[in-house]
Amino acid sequence: MASRHLSRSIVMQSLYEWDFNGKKPDSLDKIVEKNIQEFGPGLEDLTFVWQIIKGVMEHMPQIDKIIEKSAPEWPLEQITIVDRNVLRIGLYELLYANKEEVPPKVAINEAIELAKTFGGESSGKFINGVLGTVYKEVNPEAASTPGVDGETPGVKDK
Repeated sequence: MASRHLSRSIVMQSLYEWDFNGKKPDSLDKIVEKNIQEFGPGLEDLTFVWQIIKGVMEHMPQIDKIIEKSAPEWPLEQITIVDRNVLRIGLYELLYANKEEVPPKVAINEAIELAKTFGGESSGKFINGVLGTVYKEVNPEAASTPGVDGETPGVKDK
């Protein structure tokens, strides 16, 4: 497993546990540390894990509003914990992360892969739909770009 994909998996599992246990502000760092030891013992560079965690936390109010706007038929608390946190990671990378480091299509593809791995049967399609909608709003010229509505085969992260 590529180190960035593993890093995202650790972030997703950590956000899930934090969200599931009541989002206690002082518990997230401990959860991340525990999950790094449990799921990523060979992970050499932890910078990417902490970059996503800090970015998601810093932008969570804006990210959650975007989720509510992009999936109006699904109140935030009714979205499964996995899907909600995969969306938070995907939206952070799509909107706030360095686009040269993580191109938008890679951010979308990685979120879809996380959803397929950790979520339910329809999670990948749900994540793709929400992130695709946001991507088209942010990049109007992308509305006619092939691969934005569907999964982008062959696009992998470093």
